Amino acid sequence: MAKKAVLAGGTGFIGQYFKERLTDAGYDVHIISRQNTEIMWKDHHGIVAALEGADMLVNLAGKSVNCRYNEANKKEILTSRTDTTKALGKALLACDQPPPLWINASTATIYRHAEDQPMTEEGGDMGEGFSVEVGQAWEAAFFSFKLPKTRQAALRIAIVLGDGGVMEPYKNMVRFGLGGKQGNGKQMFSWIHIEDLYRMVLFIKDHDELSGVFNASAPNPVTNDELMQAMRKAMNRKLGLPAAKWMLKAGAVALGTETELILKSRWVLPERIERAGFKFTYETLDDALAEILQK
Repeated sequence: MAKKAVLAGGTGFIGQYFKERLTDAGYDVHIISRQNTEIMWKDHHGIVAALEGADMLVNLAGKSVNCRYNEANKKEILTSRTDTTKALGKALLACDQPPPLWINASTATIYRHAEDQPMTEEGGDMGEGFSVEVGQAWEAAFFSFKLPKTRQAALRIAIVLGDGGVMEPYKNMVRFGLGGKQGNGKQMFSWIHIEDLYRMVLFIKDHDELSGVFNASAPNPVTNDELMQAMRKAMNRKLGLPAAKWMLKAGAVALGTETELILKSRWVLPERIERAGFKFTYETLDDALAEILQK
């Protein structure tokens, strides 16, 4: 009998990568999405049918945070995460044979702006502000379900690097000579290669003792200045103009995004998953960029 995986929010950058890798690994992959795909979010019975007898559920659903934080967008960013998580929890409760594992996305931005020390699952400090509130509400919705047959793990995902996603604007900045530091350049940049994120999901699946919260971040975060230096080196660009804070704010307004995405210092370490024995394929940023940019 074929293995079955359900991907919720499976049409985005991460979801498409996961779908391809899981399919290659022999899984029959079912996608739940608000787009016109196999199963729509409003189809409760269809979701239950997909989950019935599945090996795992991975939920990546949520509106992109790459937008202006006006009230309408803020509401959608929050509800697109909490409502979908609740819908999945209710569907799991309706299953006779629910999947033994439910992995839900969360965000490394749940921690405070940190330039003084790294944030771990046990020693990290929650921050303040909209992004933190979203992360807390997301995890609260997830862990509000008590599922005796289903193990639950939340991944506090750092910036995901791969062929697409956030790499595109960074590559464009470097390509057009704007690849210098942003702000003072001291803010920490925690990241993870998309392949390691996928491997982390399989690692948790294969280790029945693992549940709860995990930082999905490579073990070697860098400063923003180091990030841009590494990008210029990998793309063979010697010079890159820096962007002052006021320039980023003006540019964010023009591009319809928020400066927090660049200026918040995310210093996150994957303490729990490493302690469990997980080994990263891409431990350093140079390794990750070499793989991504050679394509």
